[in-house]
Amino acid sequence: MSIASDFIRTNFAKGDAIRDEGLEIPSDVKRYSDITYGDKGEHPQWQMLDVYRPANVPEDKKLPVIVVIHGGGWVYGDKEVYKYYSASLCQRGFAVVCYSYRLAPEYTFPASLEDSVAVANWIVDNEDKYGFDLNNISGVGDSAGGTLIGITAAFLTNKEYADKFDFTVSDKFKFKSIAFNCAAFEIKSVKESDENMGSLMDDLFGKKVTDEDLDVMNAGNYITEAYPPSFLMSATGDFLKDELPKMVEVMIKNSVPFTSKYYTSPNGDLGHVFHCNLRLPEAAQCNDDEVEFFRQYALA
Repeated sequence: MSIASDFIRTNFAKGDAIRDEGLEIPSDVKRYSDITYGDKGEHPQWQMLDVYRPANVPEDKKLPVIVVIHGGGWVYGDKEVYKYYSASLCQRGFAVVCYSYRLAPEYTFPASLEDSVAVANWIVDNEDKYGFDLNNISGVGDSAGGTLIGITAAFLTNKEYADKFDFTVSDKFKFKSIAFNCAAFEIKSVKESDENMGSLMDDLFGKKVTDEDLDVMNAGNYITEAYPPSFLMSATGDFLKDELPKMVEVMIKNSVPFTSKYYTSPNGDLGHVFHCNLRLPEAAQCNDDEVEFFRQYALA
């Protein structure tokens, strides 16, 4: 494991613990915890998910779905780190699926993408059990999870991209819309501006990474007019904020409907993935904005 990966695992964990100290799952949310997904339970330590539903909604009532993909530089994080954020989205009237996926360096790419596709298939297989409305599925991803939501959506909408891999997705699964939160979008350009990104990519691919390797991680290379409408956001203190105009350019080029938001605060810079800090009023505003975006396309 590189020094960069070790630093992320240690320090991100400390920061997330401080951010979430004292929070609890709200009483109006029902959480189904530690559900195994994936083929034959081959990686139970990693391939686990939680489902959140509003507690006051009958279990047999179909609800629109939000799939949550956590960030963490491809080397850190799991569903537990995003449980309060997921519960908060659920309170807005959604069934929420938040999952852990295989991390580097223990597992190399495309393990994380394969797990995302496995979750999509699991949602289809469990449509009735958990009340998922398959006609109204949205997805969110931040930071490295933003990369993953981007390439997962490309996998779903671009056969040329999907054919690069030996796993498949149900034709019943489709994103009506997605959100990129403080996302790493063009991995090659981020690597060029951040020396730590090179080490992370070496860990992700299990070797000295090449430009050809990184091409397959750049969602922008594979976005077409079939791509789902996208909510793009960044903030004043986001170290990936230069990615926002790049995403806008790609969406315009490919005629993909999108909304772009850049969040500020009178109290100072809003940091990377600020939307997960549920104590911030700006986080509530951002999450409300995204949910309204999802509702707009769920009705389409």
